[in-house]
Amino acid sequence: MIEVVSCLHVAMLVANLDRAIAFYTNVLGLKRIDRDLKYPGAWYQIGDCQIHLIEDIDYSANDRIDLNTSTRNPHIALGVGDLDIIKQQLLAANCIVKMSNSGRAALFTQDPDGNQIELTLVG
Repeated sequence: MIEVVSCLHVAMLVANLDRAIAFYTNVLGLKRIDRDLKYPGAWYQIGDCQIHLIEDIDYSANDRIDLNTSTRNPHIALGVGDLDIIKQQLLAANCIVKMSNSGRAALFTQDPDGNQIELTLVG
């Protein structure tokens, strides 16, 4: 049997790299790291894991994901320390915010391309 020991990165497509960088850096406050690849993208470090944003100008998840209908969609989950502050910051940035349907201390939002992001209270 294969033994998986860690998550190294998650790759997400975005249609407009500059717009995505503004969201992941300024709204979510993630730390961008250097990358040396031959295609447009941006890398972010979160603990031992990375998010790789890869530009594809024809991409949009907005046609497939509707947070008003369900939060059971493909997504990345990030741990946060204060869900109430995060919710207020997302609303101030005009982001969609949907509390988890399960009743857990978690909310869902979307990046500008419609990629769903879960933010869950940890600790």
